[in-house]
Amino acid sequence: MADFDRYTRLTAELEPPYAVVDLAAFRRNADDLVRRAAGTPIRVASKSVRSRALIKAALDRPGFHGVMAYSLPEAIWLAQDGVDDILMGYPTVHRAALREVAADAELASRITLMIDDFEQLAFIKSVTGGGERIRVCLDVDASLRIFGQHLGVRRSPLRTPDQALELARRVVADDAFELVGVMFYEAQIAGLPDTSPAVRLVKKLSARELSDRRGLIVDALKQVALLQLVNSGGTGSIEVSSADPSVTEVTAGSGLYGPTLFDKYDVFQPEHAVAYALGVVRRPTSRIATLFGGGYVASGPAKKSRLPSPSWPLGLSLLGTEGAGEVQTPVVGENARGLRIGDRVWMRYAKAGEMLERFDVLHAIDGNELTELVTYRGEGKNFG
Repeated sequence: MADFDRYTRLTAELEPPYAVVDLAAFRRNADDLVRRAAGTPIRVASKSVRSRALIKAALDRPGFHGVMAYSLPEAIWLAQDGVDDILMGYPTVHRAALREVAADAELASRITLMIDDFEQLAFIKSVTGGGERIRVCLDVDASLRIFGQHLGVRRSPLRTPDQALELARRVVADDAFELVGVMFYEAQIAGLPDTSPAVRLVKKLSARELSDRRGLIVDALKQVALLQLVNSGGTGSIEVSSADPSVTEVTAGSGLYGPTLFDKYDVFQPEHAVAYALGVVRRPTSRIATLFGGGYVASGPAKKSRLPSPSWPLGLSLLGTEGAGEVQTPVVGENARGLRIGDRVWMRYAKAGEMLERFDVLHAIDGNELTELVTYRGEGKNFG
């Protein structure tokens, strides 16, 4: 927590709200991700970073290779900037971007589209009307289904080896496409903190079930295609994914920043590398200080875990009746009594890169040096 005193001192002349990245913590987090991956290459999740400078900083470190993008226009932008291996994390129906990829041999060689349905192939062909051969990867459902419950995110309709093989055969039968890989994202492991014995049991059962099913699916797909990649995992499940011999790469991004989502995992806990400062603008009572802005709520189910957390001074919390607001965020606690108009309060975001949709720059702290790194937003890019 002493870091926040240093952040405050180095940024004293800045006008809040502003965000900082601690580059030393960022590098240590990157090294820890590599340690956890145990030799399996890590693909950088751009959605969780949203700064070209920091994406490049991660890619320059041993153990990292390639980017997982969340938008096809974003993937094109990164490819044109020199990133040579980009896997789309999601399907796309962006017609102009699809036509651009199909018309450019260099882009088509660097970008792999994600699909999970034959209709997506038909859509791509109807939009592009031919051109360069399009690289595609199959997204297979990695959720756990137990006792009639679906535990995990709702993504792909593909789940069984037969379903994946049927789509794969349709891909390889069409000269417009090249099947290069398959992806499994186990959100119920990667994004679920270890908050109870029941959660730990679910994650253990899910890891075992997915490992067995993933191996069968990969073996089936190898009957029809030479797979260049088998992608799996996220920051919260790197050990599980990298331990599977069928997996050739894992994906991570949030772990570089260390948001509050990862504060309650058993096997790892990244450092807080990114935070933002808000200014105290009013004192409605002696025990409440009100901050300007700061209501940057993370995506996902609307609940407390998606709210930002006041982290410095210690002992502060949000008001349950107001939470974090767009123009004012009240905080309460014993240390709120000592806050004065103009003081700074440091907040941590619940997830990672989404926060940077609010900031044009990240003020980069490296020891006692302060520089600026431009975010996607600061470059005039909005890929949401």
